[in-house]
Amino acid sequence: MEEFEILCRAKTYIDKLANGINPINDQLLEEDDIVNNVRLSRCFFYVSDILRQVIENGGFVKKAKNKREPFSISDEKLNDFAYSEDPIPITHIVRRINDLIDKNEMKKLSYRIVLDGLKEVGLLEDANGRYGNTRNCPTEMGKEIGISIERRIGNRGEYFATYYNRNAQEFIINHIQSIINK
Repeated sequence: MEEFEILCRAKTYIDKLANGINPINDQLLEEDDIVNNVRLSRCFFYVSDILRQVIENGGFVKKAKNKREPFSISDEKLNDFAYSEDPIPITHIVRRINDLIDKNEMKKLSYRIVLDGLKEVGLLEDANGRYGNTRNCPTEMGKEIGISIERRIGNRGEYFATYYNRNAQEFIINHIQSIINK
């Protein structure tokens, strides 16, 4: 008998045991039979599911997924970036960039990497408490390209947030390769 056939037969036996059936003669087992113990029954159902997965995989145990590649994006993909006419926070910009990649194959871009890159090129600086708990604020050069601090009112009261207008979004997309490689 071929190994795959043995695997399928083993699953059939486990399924029957899980359901309180004798796999040899197909008769219902007595209610007080050890096989009908709830713990054993759950175990049989678990093993049955594992065997099902192996059978669906052609008789092979699936290997752990390969580690995802580091983030990278082509200029062609960046052409599909969905710009916002309204100013948006960096998290929205990064989310839109990540929407352009296959997240199963590649790690997502972190907004922290983009912020650090913008600081490195002189567009953002530490706010040092000037705007409450907002950590980043635009430098003069950052303001010139369209980065701004806006006062907002939320559930917990007033706060300040950093926003990026269309021009700032275009700058980030056009320079994302150098920003993330800083």
